[in-house]
Amino acid sequence: MDIIMNYFDSIRWETIIVGGFRVFLVLLGGWVVMKIIHKFLVRLTARLLEQGRIGDEPPSESAKRVETIVRLIRQAAFIALWLTVFLIVLREFGFEVGPILASAGIVGVAIGFGAQNLVRDVISGFFIILENQIRVGDVAIINGTGGLVEKINFRTTVLRDVAGVVHVFPNGTISTLSNLTNDWSAYVFDIGVAYKENTDQVVAVMEKVGAELGRDEIYGPLMLELPEIFGVDKLDNSAVVIKGRIRTKPIRQWQVGREFLRRVKLAFDEHGIEIPFPHQTIYFGEASKPVAVELFDKYKQPEAP
Repeated sequence: MDIIMNYFDSIRWETIIVGGFRVFLVLLGGWVVMKIIHKFLVRLTARLLEQGRIGDEPPSESAKRVETIVRLIRQAAFIALWLTVFLIVLREFGFEVGPILASAGIVGVAIGFGAQNLVRDVISGFFIILENQIRVGDVAIINGTGGLVEKINFRTTVLRDVAGVVHVFPNGTISTLSNLTNDWSAYVFDIGVAYKENTDQVVAVMEKVGAELGRDEIYGPLMLELPEIFGVDKLDNSAVVIKGRIRTKPIRQWQVGREFLRRVKLAFDEHGIEIPFPHQTIYFGEASKPVAVELFDKYKQPEAP
């Protein structure tokens, strides 16, 4: 019992209380700074959205860009804040922070040599975000794989394709990147018609369908302009190919494009315009008769006497 009493008597309660109060103040200060950062980011978000609105940037595009930037700033700020709080708390408990920082610096150099890919990924991710190449919510093709951009971190970019498969790309390995929904999108179509059709009439029918689609209550607001019919683009084996393009709001090109093709098919049926299918003609050379003549000669009925 005396040993326990002597132990409690040796404890410097004033130091513990003062140290605990200091730790409480440090944690409270960290919480206050976190709230300040949160309010700052809210104001920053509103200001960036307002700048996008003044610059005639589509609201959806502005929101995606701001969300990506603000989320990464929040991550970096909170990591730096709580790391600083952690070091201050260690110092209050009597640990020497200087050697820890020096050791961390040495370890950081060693890790830097051993983690060059990680450093490359972080630097590449920084420039992807800085240059606004892609944003959360964009549809992009990265290294030949297409999908919806779900996350953009300093180290990785995450895509989800149509089948629901999630693809994770280290930013340093991204060699090709195509953004299909930056500011506006386009649906490019190639429609083949039979060689016997009058291409001017076909183009007129397609333009009429495009005008009707532009006046539609659902699809019209999704289009930035009426469909552009470029004209005859190719004389294919069994079809005359007419190329065109529909400019739409971001990520709406497939919705509008599918409806346009559906209406074109109905309009072609109405006007009797043929959409051909591949076919071949068999020819055995000049020395032989056509197949139809050969069959006729073989199976023709003998003449009556």
